[in-house]
Amino acid sequence: MPVTFEGALADRSTWRVNHCSIAMAMEVIGSRTAMLVLREALYGTTRFDDFVRRTQSTDAVVASRLKQLTALGALAKQPYREAGKRTRDEYHLTAKGRDLLPVVFGLMQWGSRHLQPDGHGPLTLVERGTGARVVIEARSEDGRSLDLDDLAIVANFDAGEETEDLDVLD
Repeated sequence: MPVTFEGALADRSTWRVNHCSIAMAMEVIGSRTAMLVLREALYGTTRFDDFVRRTQSTDAVVASRLKQLTALGALAKQPYREAGKRTRDEYHLTAKGRDLLPVVFGLMQWGSRHLQPDGHGPLTLVERGTGARVVIEARSEDGRSLDLDDLAIVANFDAGEETEDLDVLD
């Protein structure tokens, strides 16, 4: 069963979402290279040449994604200078960038489970110290594991009023 819609959203033919959060996120991180740059940043990559080498992308594409992710606030630039060379920038994850951890590792988990021949990818995310596998999943605020059947989407009204983000159709 798919996720359900409740309250004012129950009849899907009567509304549409403007400024969809998923669409907005995809505009920023929806490209293959953006996701690979985020993967590398989560893995600890900080220098431009390393992003290019590890994502197997061109200088121009990586520069564009780093600029985009920096403008978004997911990455922050920090200057560094090696002896005898010009000053350059390193890129470090911000709190906003670290919030993308479940997205990036959720994609890794899905790809391992559904796209790898044996159901296991070349890398496994584990808890440091215990070695226990980490599972990315939907959980309630009180920590219960949830399935798609357990989920509902409701309108995010402020004090019961519709916002410009939700158009009620005639």
